[in-house]
Amino acid sequence: MSRSLKKPPYVDAKLLKKLSVLRAGTKTIVNTYSRDSMITPEMVGFTIGVHNGRHFIAVSVSEEMVGHRLGEFSPTRKFIKHGGRMQRELEAQAAEKEKAAVEAAKAQTSTETKPAKPAK
Repeated sequence: MSRSLKKPPYVDAKLLKKLSVLRAGTKTIVNTYSRDSMITPEMVGFTIGVHNGRHFIAVSVSEEMVGHRLGEFSPTRKFIKHGGRMQRELEAQAAEKEKAAVEAAKAQTSTETKPAKPAK
Protein backbone atom coordinates (compact mmCIF):
# COMPACT_ATOMS: atom_id res chain seq x y z
CA MET A 1 0.00 0.00 0.00
CA SER A 2 1.41 3.38 -0.94
CA ARG A 3 1.55 6.48 1.20
CA SER A 4 -1.43 8.84 1.10
CA LEU A 5 -1.16 11.72 -1.35
CA LYS A 6 -2.27 14.12 1.39
CA LYS A 7 0.93 13.43 3.31
CA PRO A 8 4.39 14.64 2.30
CA PRO A 9 7.10 12.08 1.47
CA TYR A 10 8.77 10.54 4.52
CA VAL A 11 12.38 11.53 5.11
CA ASP A 12 14.16 10.78 8.38
CA ALA A 13 14.81 14.06 10.22
CA LYS A 14 18.13 12.81 11.64
CA LEU A 15 19.36 11.99 8.14
CA LEU A 16 18.50 15.46 6.83
CA LYS A 17 20.23 17.02 9.84
CA LYS A 18 23.41 15.01 9.16
CA LEU A 19 23.35 15.96 5.47
CA SER A 20 22.80 19.67 6.18
CA VAL A 21 26.16 19.80 7.98
CA LEU A 22 28.07 18.37 4.99
CA ARG A 23 28.73 19.68 1.49
CA ALA A 24 27.56 17.82 -1.59
CA GLY A 25 30.29 15.94 -3.42
CA THR A 26 32.39 15.17 -0.33
CA LYS A 27 33.68 11.64 0.14
CA THR A 28 32.14 11.38 3.63
CA ILE A 29 29.63 8.54 3.95
CA VAL A 30 26.59 9.22 6.14
CA ASN A 31 25.34 5.93 7.61
CA THR A 32 21.63 5.40 8.18
CA TYR A 33 19.25 2.61 9.12
CA SER A 34 16.34 4.49 7.54
CA ARG A 35 15.75 2.41 4.41
CA ASP A 36 12.24 3.82 4.07
CA SER A 37 13.36 7.42 3.63
CA MET A 38 12.51 8.99 0.28
CA ILE A 39 15.40 10.44 -1.73
CA THR A 40 14.92 14.19 -2.08
CA PRO A 41 16.72 16.70 -4.35
CA GLU A 42 18.73 17.92 -1.32
CA MET A 43 20.43 14.50 -1.12
CA VAL A 44 21.86 14.57 -4.67
CA GLY A 45 25.65 14.41 -4.67
CA PHE A 46 26.00 12.77 -1.25
CA THR A 47 27.08 9.21 -0.49
CA ILE A 48 24.79 7.52 1.99
CA GLY A 49 25.56 4.23 3.73
CA VAL A 50 22.28 2.31 3.81
CA HIS A 51 22.06 -0.63 6.22
CA ASN A 52 20.97 -3.91 4.63
CA GLY A 53 20.62 -5.89 7.85
CA ARG A 54 24.26 -6.90 8.02
CA HIS A 55 26.41 -3.95 6.97
CA PHE A 56 26.18 -0.54 5.33
CA ILE A 57 26.17 -0.34 1.54
CA ALA A 58 27.42 2.93 0.04
CA VAL A 59 24.85 4.54 -2.25
CA SER A 60 25.91 7.56 -4.33
CA VAL A 61 22.75 9.59 -4.88
CA SER A 62 22.17 10.95 -8.40
CA GLU A 63 19.38 12.94 -10.07
CA GLU A 64 17.63 9.81 -11.40
CA MET A 65 17.17 8.43 -7.88
CA VAL A 66 14.98 11.29 -6.62
CA GLY A 67 11.58 9.97 -5.61
CA HIS A 68 12.80 6.45 -4.82
CA ARG A 69 13.48 4.97 -1.39
CA LEU A 70 16.98 4.43 0.00
CA GLY A 71 16.27 0.75 0.61
CA GLU A 72 15.80 0.11 -3.12
CA PHE A 73 19.54 0.56 -3.67
CA SER A 74 20.69 -1.66 -0.81
CA PRO A 75 19.65 -5.28 -1.45
CA THR A 76 19.04 -7.40 1.64
CA ARG A 77 19.42 -10.78 0.00
CA LYS A 78 22.41 -12.22 -1.81
CA PHE A 79 21.49 -13.91 -5.09
CA ILE A 80 23.20 -17.23 -5.65
CA LYS A 81 22.85 -18.44 -9.21
CA HIS A 82 20.42 -21.17 -10.16
CA GLY A 83 21.40 -24.59 -11.37
CA GLY A 84 23.67 -27.36 -10.26
CA ARG A 85 25.67 -29.85 -12.31
CA MET A 86 24.04 -28.92 -15.64
CA GLN A 87 24.78 -25.23 -15.13
CA ARG A 88 28.44 -25.95 -14.30
CA GLU A 89 28.77 -28.01 -17.50
CA LEU A 90 27.26 -25.23 -19.62
CA GLU A 91 29.60 -22.66 -18.04
CA ALA A 92 32.61 -24.94 -18.65
CA GLN A 93 31.65 -25.29 -22.33
CA ALA A 94 31.27 -21.53 -22.68
CA ALA A 95 34.68 -21.01 -21.05
CA GLU A 96 36.29 -23.49 -23.47
CA LYS A 97 34.76 -21.72 -26.47
CA GLU A 98 36.01 -18.37 -25.20
CA LYS A 99 39.49 -19.81 -24.62
CA ALA A 100 39.55 -21.23 -28.16
CA ALA A 101 38.47 -17.87 -29.58
CA VAL A 102 41.28 -16.11 -27.72
CA GLU A 103 43.84 -18.64 -28.97
CA ALA A 104 42.59 -18.22 -32.55
CA ALA A 105 42.87 -14.44 -32.24
CA LYS A 106 46.42 -14.76 -30.92
CA ALA A 107 47.38 -17.06 -33.78
CA GLN A 108 45.82 -14.64 -36.28
CA THR A 109 47.74 -11.63 -34.92
CA SER A 110 51.04 -13.53 -34.66
CA THR A 111 50.92 -14.53 -38.35
CA GLU A 112 50.09 -10.97 -39.39
CA THR A 113 52.96 -9.40 -37.43
CA LYS A 114 55.70 -11.73 -38.72
CA PRO A 115 57.22 -10.30 -41.90
CA ALA A 116 57.74 -12.70 -44.77
CA LYS A 117 61.36 -13.66 -45.44
CA PRO A 118 62.66 -12.35 -48.75
CA ALA A 119 63.60 -15.03 -51.31
CA LYS A 120 67.32 -15.30 -52.10
